[in-house]
Amino acid sequence: MKAAIPVEPPMAPCLSIFFLFIVTFCVTLTAAAAAGHYSLQTFFPRPAYQSLIKHAKTPKPKLPFKTRYFPQTLDHFSFHPKSSKIFYQKYLINTQYWHKGAPIFVYTGNEGDIEWFAANTGFMLDIAPKFRALLLFIEHRFYGESMPFGKDSYQSAKTLGYLNSQQALADFAVLIRSLKQNLSSEASPVVVFGGSYGGMLAAWFRLKYPHIAIGALASSAPILQFDKIIPWSSFYDAVSLDFKDVSQNCYEVIKGSWAELVAISNQKQALAELSKAFRTCKSLHSTASVLEWLWTAFVYTAMLNYPTEANFLKPLPAYPVQQMCKIIDKSPSGATKLTRAFAAASLYYNYSQTENCFEVEHEVDPHGLHGWHWQTCTEMVMPMTCSNESMFPPSGFDYKKFAEQCRMKYGVLPRPHWITTEFGGERIEKVLKRFGSNIIFSNGMQDPWSRGGVLRNISATIIALVTEKGAHHIDFRAATKDDPDWLIQQRRQEVENIQRWLDEYYVDLRHA
Repeated sequence: MKAAIPVEPPMAPCLSIFFLFIVTFCVTLTAAAAAGHYSLQTFFPRPAYQSLIKHAKTPKPKLPFKTRYFPQTLDHFSFHPKSSKIFYQKYLINTQYWHKGAPIFVYTGNEGDIEWFAANTGFMLDIAPKFRALLLFIEHRFYGESMPFGKDSYQSAKTLGYLNSQQALADFAVLIRSLKQNLSSEASPVVVFGGSYGGMLAAWFRLKYPHIAIGALASSAPILQFDKIIPWSSFYDAVSLDFKDVSQNCYEVIKGSWAELVAISNQKQALAELSKAFRTCKSLHSTASVLEWLWTAFVYTAMLNYPTEANFLKPLPAYPVQQMCKIIDKSPSGATKLTRAFAAASLYYNYSQTENCFEVEHEVDPHGLHGWHWQTCTEMVMPMTCSNESMFPPSGFDYKKFAEQCRMKYGVLPRPHWITTEFGGERIEKVLKRFGSNIIFSNGMQDPWSRGGVLRNISATIIALVTEKGAHHIDFRAATKDDPDWLIQQRRQEVENIQRWLDEYYVDLRHA
């Protein structure tokens, strides 16, 4: 049986978030025995690993935090006997600059190990001395070491049923209140920070728990990516535009590479030929994994098109989209489009020049992201399609097929309208204007997730900071000497707004 990659795969939802949040990515091929071919069913563009091998053992970064564990309640919203079960939620804390009564800056952890987010959120460490702030990074339940059922946490829907955003927000609220009591500093104002899915959580936390947090900085938070609030093709149109703006030829080569991959997949020795061409460490079992490998590289390079070298998902050079297009545009004239696409994608996987071969089908999950599959199959339903303007094969969104995949994998069905019911849908801007205040939504237009973000001011206290050259929560990265002026100015505006929130809070406190 020969595996063929269809030109029109139905696309399924994602977030992450990170990636965001920063970002599950999973392409699956299911055999259609009667037709004698395979169909591409699901693509989750966030987080960034395809055929995930569960959490690889990787060295933890050295960070200026102490690690603590909080006895957290399993279920905040019911009173069943097992609801009061305790699990230990991990958090990182830095009190170097803090004194009693000074602010507490909290990172609302998203889909992965909390050390990973702390290592890539240097902005909070940079501004802590100015504000004399305590820094707190709280790990999201069911990620990292914060496993309510230990090694059995992912065993079935009976355990995973406690993994959702509302429980996570309640975790943050309970932990923050307890910490302030233990520090005898209940008057300390709290500002929450988050990027990607974590940014969504930060914004929602400010709406749901305004008595706990006086403000929120939500970076690259696609809170409008649900239901039909924005066009479903927005994400992939934005990825494509990033490449097209650099080079029309680059865009055309990538767009044409999929058809060449389909043609090769129909050949008798397709797997052997692709294994050789893509320098795979092990022989390929499916041509779909090649499509997935290329797709991942282009999507995440667009997301992480930072103006300086960085190592978030992968080590990458400054402006990696431009570097990819340079590779394509300078390829030998006789090179095929697929060969050029491979050479460009190799930059994403091997910029460090340390890889002799590529694990195309079995890349490890060093940051513990695999819980995102469950979240996309339950509440984080973000429909995505590829239009004719995209450099990816045109596709639609088939909810019935997506729901059936979730039912087969977990025994549950998605609730596609729950997030907009819980936090606000098409009228979310009116909800924010009427009930919200002190929220910054920061977005960079190089980031495809920005299309699902808040891109204009909603009120005098709910503001949008938008940069044309910004990428995925770039403002949260530590400052460097090579940062462009627009990024320095963006961070300055964020600091000024946080200062205003704190000034107003302390004035109110003195007059209370």
